[in-house]
Amino acid sequence: MTHMGTNLHGLDELQLRRKTTIRIAVLLFAPLVIFGTDAAPEGSAYRMGVETFGFLLVFAGILGRAWSTLYIGGRKARQLVMVGPYSVSRNPLYVFVAVAGLGAQTGSLVVACLFVAGAYLIFAPVVRHEEGALDAIFGSEFDAYRARAPRFLPRLSQWRDVAHLEIDPKRYRQTVLDGSIMLGLALAIDAANGLRALSPALPLLPLP
Repeated sequence: MTHMGTNLHGLDELQLRRKTTIRIAVLLFAPLVIFGTDAAPEGSAYRMGVETFGFLLVFAGILGRAWSTLYIGGRKARQLVMVGPYSVSRNPLYVFVAVAGLGAQTGSLVVACLFVAGAYLIFAPVVRHEEGALDAIFGSEFDAYRARAPRFLPRLSQWRDVAHLEIDPKRYRQTVLDGSIMLGLALAIDAANGLRALSPALPLLPLP
């Protein structure tokens, strides 16, 4: 296997481990989401505002991931993509995960913050390994890109685009499917909130 092939194989393994870790994290957070409740009364302006903001984040995450996939397609580690969302952030797919939106569906900012912290702990080491592989493959080209585009938070002044894109339909469909699952999870969490309101005997954990 060539050096580049080794790096590509390593990236594939990292992606698989990342997905497995995310699934485990979701299972660990599930009891908190189901039994946690905001201290604010159900139907209050504060709680409705947090939940609405959470749904907006979920939609932003789904649309952002689909948008980013149009640019990256299946070219990760085969071609250094530096246009579109990748011109302002090196990892827009991770930025658009919208974990905070899923957490906010409990009506608790504490859960939202825990989701954000958990996402960072999951993605940060993966990103470091991915960037190490990209550095080994692309060398000085990646160094210049790294100096120009931040790892996460977008630098909008660096925006660059192209007139045409080569799209990977299979990868795009998978991203849309992932987004549908994310939206379904958010709706399930919201439904759980409604069921809790109908079950006053259910033990709940008040969260600020």
